[in-house]
Amino acid sequence: MKKHVRIFIFMIFGLTVGLVACGEKSQEDVVSKLEDNVETMEGYKATAEMTMHTGDEEQIYDIDIWHKKDDLYRVSLSSSTDEKESQVIIKNEEGVFVLTPSLDKRFKFQTDWPDNSSQPYLFQSLVNDISEDQEATFEATDNHYMFETETNYQSNNNLPYQKVYFSKKEFHPVLVQVLDRDKEALVEVNFTQFEMDPAFNEDDFSIDENMEEDSEDVAASKDQEGDDTLEVTFPLETAGAELDEKKEITLDDGKRVILTFTGEKDFTLVQEKLKSVPTSSQPKEAEGDIVNLGFTIGALADDKIEWTYNGVDFMLASEELTKEELIEVAKSVQGKEAK
Repeated sequence: MKKHVRIFIFMIFGLTVGLVACGEKSQEDVVSKLEDNVETMEGYKATAEMTMHTGDEEQIYDIDIWHKKDDLYRVSLSSSTDEKESQVIIKNEEGVFVLTPSLDKRFKFQTDWPDNSSQPYLFQSLVNDISEDQEATFEATDNHYMFETETNYQSNNNLPYQKVYFSKKEFHPVLVQVLDRDKEALVEVNFTQFEMDPAFNEDDFSIDENMEEDSEDVAASKDQEGDDTLEVTFPLETAGAELDEKKEITLDDGKRVILTFTGEKDFTLVQEKLKSVPTSSQPKEAEGDIVNLGFTIGALADDKIEWTYNGVDFMLASEELTKEELIEVAKSVQGKEAK
């Protein structure tokens, strides 16, 4: 009898071990697999749609992401409403660049992007955020593994959390939701394709190759730039300040408008449009870090933020606004001039 009992217990124990082995992967198993993929892959190509709910109107971008080991990146962001506002972030052996091909503009950043902040569309950044967060939560659904983690947006503390979904079958990123303090999704990145270890051409990450664009599109943009009409736009978010002065300056090759806001925190907004943009093979040096404003990419420094949109150069400066406030005011510069 005792022998039969022992056999029965052994069978039950073996069945239990088998069920556990065939069951869901643990959080540690999934993290280990993701880290292994990052370590062993030679690169990836991905496409995604990024929706930003951070302004009065949602902004939608189509994104192409290329990464080649060890430190080559190409991220193309195209507005769904205006393809001419497409921009490309390049990181190669020469540095970090933001290109606007349709305007023939190129900026070189002194920054350690993308390692200095969370990046919702970069696979290794997502995995790093998960690995670094000891309090990350984990859930397995029918088709996905989901992590909720803290983010590391040094220039924006208003987006402290994110939910990241990976496919169960391939461990590829499927969906990223960047959350505010109330756990509302303000940014969503939906991955539509993800290919590991793809082939790359030798010049895929070169500046010249990525500045090339259809000649007709470039010519059309140049014609548009030739019009020196500057339609002044105003911030909808002013951090408690009000417009105190508007100063217009006629330049030899265009027009500049300086808006001064005073109140709880003073700031100045400069808008400038030139009839022609001098071309140069040397990119302009940009201060600060790369920041996505929803409608374009800006350069954020300690007390100012610069960006270009619709052929107009903007500069927002303040010694009193925080970096988060600079970003919020800049994102809201969409208001029409009051009559």
